[in-house]
Amino acid sequence: MTADERQSRIPGFSTWTTRRWLRVGAAVSLVLLALLGTVGAWVLGRTQTISDDLVNVRSPALTVAIRLEAAVLNQETGIRGYGLTGMPEFVTPYEQGLTEQEASLAELRGLLRDDRAGLDDLQTVQDAVTKWQESVARPIAAAPAGVPSPMATRRATEGKEAFDDVRAALSDQQEQLLADRERARGDLMDTMVLRNWVFSAIAAVIAALTILIFEGLRRGINTPLERLGADARAVAGGDFKHPITPTGPADLRHLGHEIDSMRQRLLRELALSEDTRLRLDAQAADLQRSNAELEQFAYVASHDLQEPLRKVSSFTQLLQRRYGGQLDSRADQYIDFAVDGANRMQTLINDLLDFSRVGRLHNAHQDVDLDKVLERTLSELSVGIEEAGAEITHDPLPTLIADPTQMGMLWQNLISNAVKFRRPGETPKIHVTADREDEMWRFTVTDNGIGIAPEYADKVFVIFQRLHTKDTYTGSGIGLAMCKKIVEFHGGAIGVDPEYRDGARITFTLAPRPPESTVPSLLPEAAPAEAEPAR
Repeated sequence: MTADERQSRIPGFSTWTTRRWLRVGAAVSLVLLALLGTVGAWVLGRTQTISDDLVNVRSPALTVAIRLEAAVLNQETGIRGYGLTGMPEFVTPYEQGLTEQEASLAELRGLLRDDRAGLDDLQTVQDAVTKWQESVARPIAAAPAGVPSPMATRRATEGKEAFDDVRAALSDQQEQLLADRERARGDLMDTMVLRNWVFSAIAAVIAALTILIFEGLRRGINTPLERLGADARAVAGGDFKHPITPTGPADLRHLGHEIDSMRQRLLRELALSEDTRLRLDAQAADLQRSNAELEQFAYVASHDLQEPLRKVSSFTQLLQRRYGGQLDSRADQYIDFAVDGANRMQTLINDLLDFSRVGRLHNAHQDVDLDKVLERTLSELSVGIEEAGAEITHDPLPTLIADPTQMGMLWQNLISNAVKFRRPGETPKIHVTADREDEMWRFTVTDNGIGIAPEYADKVFVIFQRLHTKDTYTGSGIGLAMCKKIVEFHGGAIGVDPEYRDGARITFTLAPRPPESTVPSLLPEAAPAEAEPAR
């Protein structure tokens, strides 16, 4: 049984999330550390208190008690010598002893102010010393100097007994102070041992908590996440049937269920997309076959129309020459309509054939210097340019891998349109630019003509779409559609700049190397139709 299975069988724990586990674990750890820290702080405080009492009270008190005993002994020695000899120099040790006695008593009172038993012992000593001083020391010290004091002899026994009481009181005090110091030293040692055990326990608990935390993170978070990641990588590698096994806390199991639900949905979508792809492949094959048939139909239709259209054009021209002026004006007008319609039909069919050739016959990619192609195009359009008085300038153009014939058709349509749609009474000015943008070249053809309204920006690139009547501007409406087909064939895009208002600005992009071209049509090329000479 795994840890996750054991966890799931514990009542209540199966619903715990990662956050809840972390909160509970952190709370328990903090409580334990707080308790141990409190005990440790108490032990440290206790150790410091006992140490301060031992160093600052017990030991100094014992030392001062010894000094007090020495001061009292100095008094007894001086008084005994003075009483037996009467010499005044023996009074000096007595007086020094009194001074040292008062100082020692004051210092002991300060050290033992919190020790009631010590103060009682000190009072006992003071009482014994005072009794001896009043009964023996002071009367002998008050006797005249120079001769032995008779009182010393008379009160020798009484003085000895009184001073023995002083000795006994001092001895009891020192023994009690020594016992207190030893007891404090023992308490300090015991507290230090307890301190060591407490801090060892704190270190052990911290180590245990660290191990438990890392082990809990490994089993509760890292291992489930690693397992989930392995399952996800298996699915991402293409094995969509690989199940996601949810493990770990409740939120990680919920995440695993969500990922598995997503996998199952992807599996359904994949099956649906595969079915859709198969249907699309079948439709694409049908469309390809239909496009080939339509292409063949358009080619054959336009090719087969050449001969009857040539006859219509030739004979209408012949009627116009032979019978022009011999019939009434209405007949001459009808003949003119027939000749004009035949000519426009001829132009339209030729343009349609040129449009169908793009990408089918003109597909010879090579290095093309666009500067030379543009100069050649301007030379071919020189008659119309001179008649319009157009001023044409251009920036340096790059060399690309493209079809030279299509590039010539592209420039011819763009330049001829810019010249054709000029403003009446204004000199046409046309400028061509080229700039590198990332992996593409962006070109612009800007003129100061009549412009293109924004609502017609897309319509002008649709085949046979005209914005003006044939009486205003000639043309078949195929020019810009052909430009669009050429640009897209070379991996670019073309459009009208809607921000330019002083005329028209056509922008298009070309790739330095065009994408793989489509398979060229196997249809035979028709010879250009020539009008039959008028007879």
